[in-house]
Amino acid sequence: MKGVKKENLPTKMCPKCNRPFTWRKKWEKNWDNVKYCSEKCRRQKTIST
Repeated sequence: MKGVKKENLPTKMCPKCNRPFTWRKKWEKNWDNVKYCSEKCRRQKTIST
């Protein structure tokens, strides 16, 4: 992903908050396994809204 403009980075939708989130460097090795936009959403995954 080096040299890619921010607007061209891949995005996903968070199933908890329904907001889009963008690829981050720390997720580089496991982007396919990332489901939630933040730790807060990940922790609340079993709580229904």
